[in-house]
Amino acid sequence: MARFMDRLILFVISWWSNNLDPQPNENNEAYDEARCRGSTPTVVPAGSCHIMSANIDDDGATSLSHHMEPPAAGEQPPMEMSTDMKPEEMTHRPLDQLKQMDYCVDSNPSWGAAIVLGFQHFILCLGTSVMIPTILVPLMGGNAHDKAKVVQTMLLVTGINTTLQTLFGTRLPTIIGGSYAFIIPVMSIISDPSLMQITDDHIRFIMTMRAIQGALIISSCIQIILGYSKLWGICSRFFSPLGMVPVVALAGLGLFERGFPVVKALVVAVLLTVGIYVSYLGLFHSDHMGSIGTCVEVGLPMLILLVALSQYLKHVQMCNSRILERFSVLISIAAVWAYAHILTVSGAYKHASQLTQLNCRTDHANLITAAPWISVPYPLQWGAPTFSADHSFGMMAAVVVSLIESTGAFQAAARLASATPPPPFVLSRGIGWQGIALLLNGLFGTLSGSTVSVENVGLLGATRIGSRIVVQISAGFMIFFAILGRFGALFASIPFTLFAATYCVLFGYVGAAGLSFMQFTNMNSMRNLFIIGTSLFLGFSIPEYFSGFTMSNGHGPAHTGAGWFNDLVNTIFSSPPTVGFIISLVLDNTLEVTKKAEDSGMYWWARFRTFGVDSRTVEFYSLPFNLNRFFPPS
Repeated sequence: MARFMDRLILFVISWWSNNLDPQPNENNEAYDEARCRGSTPTVVPAGSCHIMSANIDDDGATSLSHHMEPPAAGEQPPMEMSTDMKPEEMTHRPLDQLKQMDYCVDSNPSWGAAIVLGFQHFILCLGTSVMIPTILVPLMGGNAHDKAKVVQTMLLVTGINTTLQTLFGTRLPTIIGGSYAFIIPVMSIISDPSLMQITDDHIRFIMTMRAIQGALIISSCIQIILGYSKLWGICSRFFSPLGMVPVVALAGLGLFERGFPVVKALVVAVLLTVGIYVSYLGLFHSDHMGSIGTCVEVGLPMLILLVALSQYLKHVQMCNSRILERFSVLISIAAVWAYAHILTVSGAYKHASQLTQLNCRTDHANLITAAPWISVPYPLQWGAPTFSADHSFGMMAAVVVSLIESTGAFQAAARLASATPPPPFVLSRGIGWQGIALLLNGLFGTLSGSTVSVENVGLLGATRIGSRIVVQISAGFMIFFAILGRFGALFASIPFTLFAATYCVLFGYVGAAGLSFMQFTNMNSMRNLFIIGTSLFLGFSIPEYFSGFTMSNGHGPAHTGAGWFNDLVNTIFSSPPTVGFIISLVLDNTLEVTKKAEDSGMYWWARFRTFGVDSRTVEFYSLPFNLNRFFPPS
């Protein structure tokens, strides 16, 4: 009886749904499918031959998008638009160049403004140039004089590498500075038992420096070969706007730990990864790398003032120029630096904790007294490099990370400097010169390899000035103050907390530049949503897992008897841009590849892949001194 009643109820429900359907369209499946896409189809009588003017495909785009032809030179690709929207109502069209920049790559401000802007770039790059030696030199056994010498060397090499890159590399306004990606393999060298057993601190510092130099020299061959053989340019032909979104976005947003979080946790993780335990952390406390969270009373005013000057007061003009916007970083650092000094001399931190004093006081830096008045760093100043296969293989992982991070930063710099996307041969040329930069790092002894300075790329957007000459002037300041060590050390004593506040804004610009590439893609495609969402999520999640695992276990997830393998895995998967690059590249080139050209935005970059097709490519990326005759692009 119960089974009979169940069947009767099912029959009644089935009859009710088939005969009392409230939908006005006989094709209920098509109606529901269209409604889920955000539109209501026209009700067409049964048997009618009427065809809608714009059919919706499987990915939610109009059929027009599946018949798009590659745009001709100087033309914009056709846009997908709704059937009920007029062309004049499309107010936010995709643009391959930002139109709100005051100066692009090959246009220059006045000499006075260019010099001050170049000095602003120089001040900003001091953060990384001082932080890396501050972390590593004490662990190597070096003293204040050694640290001052390493800072001078890093500034000089950064100036040289920046000049070479802007003249003969990508020719984008990028600063080639120190990279945090090299800290893990460098720390592995520092903890080598053969070096740790040296009792004399100065000798241990010299021998460790020579070992690091040898590893940098050998590993630089990777970028030199990939760049000058044009292999990286061939690989870059598989990069689409969709695939570059996670890479560029994570190059900026993936550095969130350098803003408000206490960055000490990152360094502690690095120390534990290579087996340097708590007894060595005392060396780090003497020169703590700051963040806003470690000195809120100084960092927060810096952040608020920077946002106020660069955004809310940007239209205020002085001497017919928007000074507050263009020099917001320089003005903010000067004002808050003076404010922090007043707090220091007034005794505000007299009874504060050691951590607070290290991050807030302005009189604890000993770089000024340790630096010589005049000193010229030179190659092999620490002695002949020593070479080890184990050290070199570990360093190669950081070189790969630097390669990927720089590729994303080059794309962001082109975007924020109002240039067209760099062609494959330009990326190869830039990576080749970055390999030369790594070679110079090894010859001079800078403790770290080179990569594109992300904060300086963000400064292009903050100032709306992407002029190449400005960055070249900043390179001149680096070389000048590297030689005049005492004056350079004065600026190098700026509290790290001030740099952390600027990173909150400038890294955001770079991350947003990466997200802006989505305008060239079909974001109504479920394929694209999956690729971008998965790449971004795992780009944050996997490096965070590596960091958390290291903090809780005292070593990285890769913990085998082969030190070089541990460095390889832990370095690569601790880099958000590298993780995002690997995932997005694999998914974009293996998932529904027949839709890649139209959905991933390949049509937008097609005209920039061959030199001369678009006149702007020739204008932005041609070599100076008519060198294209001897090095023809291909």
